[in-house]
Amino acid sequence: MERVLSSRASELDKDTASTIILLASSEMTKTKDLVWDWQQAASGVLVAVGRQFISKVMEELLRRLHPGTLPHCAVLHTLASLSVANAFGVVPFLPSVLSSLLPVLGVAKQDTVRVAFCSALQRFSEGALEYLANLDRAPDPTVRKDAFATDIFSAYDVLFHQWLQSREAKLRLAVVEALGPMSHLLPSERLEEQLPKLLPGILALYKKHAETFYLSKSLGQILEAAVSVGSRTLETQLDALLAALHSQICVPVESSSPLVMSNQKEVLRCFTVLACSSPDRLLAFLLPRLDTSNERTRVGTLQVVRHVINSAAAQMEDKKPFILSSMRLPLLDTNSKVKRAVVQVISAMAHHGYLEQPGGEAMIEYIVQQCALPPEQEPEKPGPGSKDPKADSVRAISVRTLYLVSTTVDRMSHVLWPYLLQFLTPVRFTGALTPLCRSLVHLAQKRQEAGADAFLIQYDAHASLPSPYAVTGRLLVVSSSPYLGDGRGAAALRLLSVLHPNIHPLLGQHWETTVPLLLGYLDEHTEETLPQEEWEEKLLMFLRDTLAIISDNAWICQLSLELCRQLPCYDEAPQEKNFLYKCIGTTLGAASSKEVVRKHLQELLETARYQEEAEREGLACCFGICAISHLEDTLAQLEDFVRSEVFRKSIGILNIFKDRSENEVEKVKSALILCYGHVAARAPRELVLAKVESDILRNICQHFSTKVLGIKVETKDPALKLCLVQSVCMVSRAICSSTQAGSFHFTRKAELVAQMMEFIRAEPPDSLRTPIRKKAMLTCTYLVSVEPALDEQARADVIHGCLHSIMALLPEPKEEDGGCQKSLYLETLHALEDLLTSLLQRNMTPQGLQIMIEHLSPWIKSPRGHERARALGLSALLLRYFLEHLRVSALVPFHNLGLLIGLFSPRCADLWPATRQEAVDCVYSLLYLQLGYEGFSRDYRDDVAERLLSLKDGLVHPDPAILFHTCHSVGQIIAKRLPPDQLISLLLTMFEALGDPEKNCSRAATVMINCLLQERGGVLQEKVPEIVSVLRSKLQEAQGEHVLPAAQHSVYLLATQHCAAVVSSLLGSPLPLDSHTCMLWRALAVEPRLAAQVLGLLLEKMSRDVPFKESRAFLLGRTPDRVATLLPLSATCALFEVMSTPAAGPAVLELYPQLFVVLLLRVSCTVGVQLPRNLQAQERRGASPALATRNLEPCSSAVDTLRSMLLRSGSEDVVQRMDLEGGWELLRTSAGHEEGATRLARAMAEHAGPRLPLVLKTLACTHSSAYENQRVTTTAFLAELLNSNVANDLMLLDSLLESLAARQKDTCASVRRLVLRGLANLASGCPDKVRTHGPQLLTAMIGGLDDGDNPHSPVALEAMLGLARLVHLVESWDLRSGLLHVAIRIRPFFDSVTVESADLQGCCFAGPGSPHPRRWSSGRHLSASLGTLTRSATETVRTSSWTRWWAGWRPCCCTCRTLRPPWPAFALRMCGPNLACEELSAAFQKHLQEGRALHFGEFLNTTCKHLMHHFPDLLGRLLTTCLFYFKSSWENVRAAAPLFTGKHHPLPHPHAARQPRLMPPLHRVPGAALGAQAAAAGGPGPAHCGAPDPAEGPGPRGADEGC
Repeated sequence: MERVLSSRASELDKDTASTIILLASSEMTKTKDLVWDWQQAASGVLVAVGRQFISKVMEELLRRLHPGTLPHCAVLHTLASLSVANAFGVVPFLPSVLSSLLPVLGVAKQDTVRVAFCSALQRFSEGALEYLANLDRAPDPTVRKDAFATDIFSAYDVLFHQWLQSREAKLRLAVVEALGPMSHLLPSERLEEQLPKLLPGILALYKKHAETFYLSKSLGQILEAAVSVGSRTLETQLDALLAALHSQICVPVESSSPLVMSNQKEVLRCFTVLACSSPDRLLAFLLPRLDTSNERTRVGTLQVVRHVINSAAAQMEDKKPFILSSMRLPLLDTNSKVKRAVVQVISAMAHHGYLEQPGGEAMIEYIVQQCALPPEQEPEKPGPGSKDPKADSVRAISVRTLYLVSTTVDRMSHVLWPYLLQFLTPVRFTGALTPLCRSLVHLAQKRQEAGADAFLIQYDAHASLPSPYAVTGRLLVVSSSPYLGDGRGAAALRLLSVLHPNIHPLLGQHWETTVPLLLGYLDEHTEETLPQEEWEEKLLMFLRDTLAIISDNAWICQLSLELCRQLPCYDEAPQEKNFLYKCIGTTLGAASSKEVVRKHLQELLETARYQEEAEREGLACCFGICAISHLEDTLAQLEDFVRSEVFRKSIGILNIFKDRSENEVEKVKSALILCYGHVAARAPRELVLAKVESDILRNICQHFSTKVLGIKVETKDPALKLCLVQSVCMVSRAICSSTQAGSFHFTRKAELVAQMMEFIRAEPPDSLRTPIRKKAMLTCTYLVSVEPALDEQARADVIHGCLHSIMALLPEPKEEDGGCQKSLYLETLHALEDLLTSLLQRNMTPQGLQIMIEHLSPWIKSPRGHERARALGLSALLLRYFLEHLRVSALVPFHNLGLLIGLFSPRCADLWPATRQEAVDCVYSLLYLQLGYEGFSRDYRDDVAERLLSLKDGLVHPDPAILFHTCHSVGQIIAKRLPPDQLISLLLTMFEALGDPEKNCSRAATVMINCLLQERGGVLQEKVPEIVSVLRSKLQEAQGEHVLPAAQHSVYLLATQHCAAVVSSLLGSPLPLDSHTCMLWRALAVEPRLAAQVLGLLLEKMSRDVPFKESRAFLLGRTPDRVATLLPLSATCALFEVMSTPAAGPAVLELYPQLFVVLLLRVSCTVGVQLPRNLQAQERRGASPALATRNLEPCSSAVDTLRSMLLRSGSEDVVQRMDLEGGWELLRTSAGHEEGATRLARAMAEHAGPRLPLVLKTLACTHSSAYENQRVTTTAFLAELLNSNVANDLMLLDSLLESLAARQKDTCASVRRLVLRGLANLASGCPDKVRTHGPQLLTAMIGGLDDGDNPHSPVALEAMLGLARLVHLVESWDLRSGLLHVAIRIRPFFDSVTVESADLQGCCFAGPGSPHPRRWSSGRHLSASLGTLTRSATETVRTSSWTRWWAGWRPCCCTCRTLRPPWPAFALRMCGPNLACEELSAAFQKHLQEGRALHFGEFLNTTCKHLMHHFPDLLGRLLTTCLFYFKSSWENVRAAAPLFTGKHHPLPHPHAARQPRLMPPLHRVPGAALGAQAAAAGGPGPAHCGAPDPAEGPGPRGADEGC
């Protein structure tokens, strides 16, 4: 509401105003308690309305004032605010207000009420004073001060005598603040009366209050009131006042405290009042205090003096000399605060004419001295409120003061001009040159406006002023460092331009046009961007043109003399001194007097400070510039100086100090060498070539090399080396820039190049301390361009040496490490770049480019990032240079494109972003080089190649995914633009990058390799073996875990395009396969279609070659060894690796039959096959960790592969079954191979039956295999399948029988045997089918009995076993035709007396407990079958046949006690019921019981009796057969045969002459005698004839005991 009323009060009507006034008044006073926020807001509303309706507001407020009652504090506050806001409206009401308030002052006891009264009285007084001061605008101009005097004094009496004594500080300050304006309303006599009490009372409060602003303000008002009434009492209080006020002004000022600053102003106001009333007393108090050494006292006093000079100028007019003289000691103070105060005082003096007085020059010089202060000595901690840290420094204030005095104080013009000119040349005022020049420019321009006479300087009248030559030289030299000292270069040039009439009258027009150009050049640059050498050259050109315009030899000689005199002034400014030397050389070059030139050159050589590097350089520049016009004189003077006594004397004197002399001499020689170099560089080219080798280089080398006793001694001084390098560089550059350089033959070129390379190699490779290597490389850059050309070896040495010196340096120094160090680093790198481009320029061919890159290649692959970055940067530079200067006259191939791209492209993923960028630039340049060689113009832009530039942004991103995606895009671009003939070289180079120590680059190489293979792999068929071979070798070297997956993908990509070539290449890998090759094989199985193709090729490779070769190791008669061939062995190992990958499952299922058959055949033909000797040696030595751990033995390898195939195809149950039964181990051995194949077939039939039809179809093609083992294995497999019902279930029975029948005539006995076994297996596999195929089976078995001439062959045995299994299942009529034949074929097994025959018998008639349960069963079946045959014989066989039948069974009787187990006894017992003799059958059952010991003699007697009784016709046949066993090799059989014979024939008469011939001698057959005796006695033989002891065997002793 207050803001609204304040802005719109004029629109308020009276009624609304009245309402607002009543409302605000009631809200303000409705409570007596102090509620400040709310009451203040209501008071503000009343004040806002009171500006427009003061009468109504005052009426309401006066209504709130009750006589004798304390008013409300808010009412007092409102009245006070109204007094200030509307003094003209309130002052007329003051008498009424005061009459209501004054009576209750004594009643006010609370401090808050008293403070309110004080504030009201203060505002009332201020309002009254304002009213009285503006009576012309007041509504009642008749109002006078007397109208308030009485009331104010009454109030004053209460406030001063009562309330001021309060202990409450806030109340005391409120009283003091009110007393100030009240003092102006007091009656004059009352004020004079109160001053002796009032002033001491106020001063005493300074000690009690920290914030003294209100005290000082009130004191100032009281002093003004006292002075206004002419108080005499003030004189008596003056000393106390000055002391108190001076102590206040000396208090340190804190700019952060506004009250402190305000207090200072109020104190100075008090001093102003006193200065106007008592100036002499004031100065007498102040000036002595300037001599004190106390900083605060001196600074405070100077502030008062400055303030008094400004505020009481009239009173101080006659005190100027006195004040100037008192400044003598403050001028010598070194304190910055005192200096700042002194400068401020001098500034005030300048404005009021003090500096025109004698002694004013000292003030001006003091200002200039402060302007010359160096910036580093300025205070670094300004006031917190200052924006510029140096804005309040002594120098900054002095500069501003000097400029303001020069430009704004007109009366100072004649004082400062030309007085300020004398400060230009002294060195101590160098820092003040900028403000001096600016001030002088302004003063000179004012003088020019006043007239030429006023501007021209009268040097005769001003002897202390510098001469025009001195001013010219000084201003020109300081302009060489234009940005020092706040831009003194521009200021000096402006002053120089303005002063041209005082320097030389001819310079005006030229300088008016030239100087602005120089100033514009400075405006275009900054201190950081200004090219110093170019700027100095512009200044020298300015000087050269100036001298040419003057063309006064005397003036020029005088200028050169003055310049030489100024040389010592710049000892502390080496850069400017260097430029001064150049100016001297320029001036001497313009002089026409040779004597003057020679004289000055001699003086320069004699007085130069050779220890300073900058001075040596400046001296040399001076000689070089001078040689432009005076070549002969300059060279002559240099030689004269060397021959002069001065040079020799200096060396002789220095020899006294041995250690110093060498160093000093080296420095002098360094300067002379530099002089010769600059002479060669600056002198006219048409003159210098003739003197290069004869004069210049001869003297340079003479000064560099020293001979001691005829021996050349090289210097160790780096400065001398550097000077030599610089001079040779300048000489070489001079030769190159000459128009006659092509015809100039530089005979010392090779020597100088070797010297430079020696310097370069001597530098530390890891640090950059001196510019020697930079200068040496620059020298070599120019030398290689001079004829004669370097040979190849020298070029290679230069490149290698320079690269080794630079590339190993530490990374680029940062700014904080020193700007000079960084500059040296960059310049050295640029020198190397120039050298390499210069060398490349001499051989701008692809071969020359390749040579340069080959030198950089080790650094490109460096493990240190900064080395790679430098190498890539240099490579990019060389490629750009080559591309820019490419000139193709005919279409030729860029034969090394692939090598170079392969080297650079992996760097696109380097860890250093800068290296990645440079790598892309290299590839970009190479692609355009290829386009150039293809005939495209230089300005042609290829869209594909240009995409590389857009990819650079992606290389900045640190995200690996983005980074490698960008690398893939780079690879695609390369693939699109690379010629086909370069593809293989690119790939091979990238393969080298797989082993890069920088993992990111290695990964990038893998990405790009796979991209290239994917995009362009179709043209690489002929290169596949090479690629695979290189890839395998790199896998052995590479350590990164990412390389192997990438290599796998590479092989996969190649295989998708050239599968056969990849498979053939991988098969050429040495055995045993290392782990990396195994992984490559597995990579071919990741995609089912490719895996099927690979498996098919491997099967073809395995089947194409013979599985083994036979070789005889030693004797010819020895059985040849079988040695595995490598191709099938490698294919087997490869199959294992491919099928070990889970992804190969679909392909394995697709090729299941082929894989199973080929691997089964591979297993069969490698049984017993040996490894080649070289692989055997590796097996014995043990495989290395990188090689696969699989067994390389051929058969084991094939078994493992077959097992892996079954696992991958889902036949885990088959594998598990084989594992449990030990089938895999049996397959590996020759002895158990058949059994292993049998168990495999059994497992397949049980767990993989559905796959058998296709397997058998494939297996049918192997029946005619040339390898016996293969036929054996397949036959065993097929034979066992018939042992299972799966053959019938899958309708494979006929095909299996057909397959086996086809092999019955096989040349291999094992095959024929297994055929019979397989046919016999039908009895257990499909017994119901035996009758169907009975004739076929019996024919086969009977045929097997007739196999070969050997009656004991395994085939015949298998036939008997098979017959035993089949005979009870076939039809009876199918047996009749073979009955006799069977009986006859069985007999030889009992007739055999060989060990083999015995084994066969044991196999045929194995009994209980035999280790051959299958054959035990077969023996039982054979016996049962014989019984069946016997039954059939009783019905169908004729009697004559019985003889043969019994003859066949005769051996059973002879062998019953011989064989273990007793199969003959079992056979007789089974056949007994069918012999048509019950007694004989009962005898068999009785004596041949199973598990009972046989009483052989009793059994034999019983059997013979029954045979003689029931079959008398067969006796002859039986006896004839028995005679055959008399010759048996078994003793038991020989013993049993006579016994059996004796039972049938009575013995001859004892006296008979001899025994029958058919009987063997009885002494040879002991058992025969016993039998004969027993037969003769007609009784039985031995009471008991048991079985022989198994431990004793069937020997003679057992036979005798048995008998």
